[in-house]
Amino acid sequence: MKDPINIFWFRRDLRLDDNVGLFHALNSNNPVLPIFIFDPNILEHLPTTNARVTFIYNTLTNINYKLQKAGCCKIAMYHDTPINIFKQLATPYSIATVFTNHDYEPYAQERDTEVKDFLKSKGIAFKTFKDHVIYEKNEIVKHDGTPYLVYTPYMKSWKAKFKLQELKHYASKAIISNFILEPRPQHLSLADIGFKKSSQKVKDYILTPSLIKSYESTRNFPAKDATSKLGPHLRFGTVSIREVIRNAITEKNETFLQELIWREFFIQILWHFPHTQTKSFKPQYDRIVWRNNENEFKAWCEGKTGYPLVDAGMRQLNKTGFMHNRVRMLVGSFLCKHLLIDWRWGEAYFAEKLHDYEMASNIGNWQWVAGCGVDAAPYFRIFNPTTQIEKFDKNLEYIKQWVPDFQEDTYPKPIVDHKTARERCLSVYKKAINR
Repeated sequence: MKDPINIFWFRRDLRLDDNVGLFHALNSNNPVLPIFIFDPNILEHLPTTNARVTFIYNTLTNINYKLQKAGCCKIAMYHDTPINIFKQLATPYSIATVFTNHDYEPYAQERDTEVKDFLKSKGIAFKTFKDHVIYEKNEIVKHDGTPYLVYTPYMKSWKAKFKLQELKHYASKAIISNFILEPRPQHLSLADIGFKKSSQKVKDYILTPSLIKSYESTRNFPAKDATSKLGPHLRFGTVSIREVIRNAITEKNETFLQELIWREFFIQILWHFPHTQTKSFKPQYDRIVWRNNENEFKAWCEGKTGYPLVDAGMRQLNKTGFMHNRVRMLVGSFLCKHLLIDWRWGEAYFAEKLHDYEMASNIGNWQWVAGCGVDAAPYFRIFNPTTQIEKFDKNLEYIKQWVPDFQEDTYPKPIVDHKTARERCLSVYKKAINR
């Protein structure tokens, strides 16, 4: 009879230390087989040179190098649907328990239910843990048990509940010797999963005391390289949220902390209201008659709208996979309100291009700029793409970096007049929400 093992399924938690599910797996009674599954249900929607896939692959390779140096089993990589992989693994191994960490997105919920049901039919336990956030699901709700729909009271409730001394560190890295001694771990190349190495590189995050301390005074100016670049690392768990929160509180920067709480606010909104993946939270906004002009959308995508700050943001995104948060608000508002193009078009484009794409935040922020989400900007708040330059790029440093042609004859004329677009937007929105 085969000796029982446990499995740890890496997903959005690509690190060895302070990993809750991994900690519990390695503290179990059985040796642990670590696995990662490249899921075609996710990959098929991405271009073959996607920077996020390259980042995941490189991160797994780096972890495996560390495990090899420590004389441990590498993470076994698979390429198939998770249900098919677990059906395969159930034959050569006597699996007692599969450990993993929670994932809150709608597809992940369906996937995990399917896997859990299959494992249960085989007498295998499926244990998942909270690792990706400080508070999840119904842990921060109103007194009547319903979810917060406005950020500020959610944030205040989050802070009131939080106690730094209760923030644990899960020393999972110290017990990696409990991984199974697997002689032939499954290994894949990028080509094996149908991808090529991306020329774009996900930047390392910065979590220095000086960046956190100066965050409030520098965060709104896109020409300054003063953001943490934490987005993709929190998305894929290459850094622990507990470590990040601990740093924010130690440095006493409330603005930095509150940005992290925004992330959790949007994650719990998507978990409570999964329909917002495709539909407006405020249903009357789905009555808007969008123009959806494909030529104008193409101009927006390519950074050729004739509005330099909008174009700078889009060109930065296309070139680097990153866009400054202040500029994201402007380009999003411009698409929805100046061009009257459905926010879902913009959300999908960002989902393809952004290194830090996270469904909950992307949907939450797009619905915010379109006016159709929870705690959204009112529909009549329409950013002026010209006066925004005066506020946030007065010396044109950001524009000159990304739109060096903005003063040349070849630079496109504005594709829409601001005043005319604003009046048109107000009229169309009013008709929809007052119908």
